[in-house]
Amino acid sequence: MDAQSFKSRLMSGETLNLLDVREEIEFHTYNIGGKNIPLSKLIEKPGLIPYNKTDEIIVICKAGIRSETAQSFLIQNGYQNIKNLTGGLLALQKLQA
Repeated sequence: MDAQSFKSRLMSGETLNLLDVREEIEFHTYNIGGKNIPLSKLIEKPGLIPYNKTDEIIVICKAGIRSETAQSFLIQNGYQNIKNLTGGLLALQKLQA
């Protein structure tokens, strides 16, 4: 999912299932909400995910690389509607500049 589409959905007030796979310190420094489960913890304990396997989940990170890895991992584990924020939060911040 590109940053512009994501921003439009976010700004419309739509409730989105966000999964932020950055480290906790990154999340606490800057975040747009959602559940924070660092990628390493997600891979160790996929049971931490608070969403159903059929829910749309948008995976986010700083630049879109960790979230892409998480997206692949989740799909391999039976999650059916996983989106990656392409370019990550950096792409979103560029739109707001």
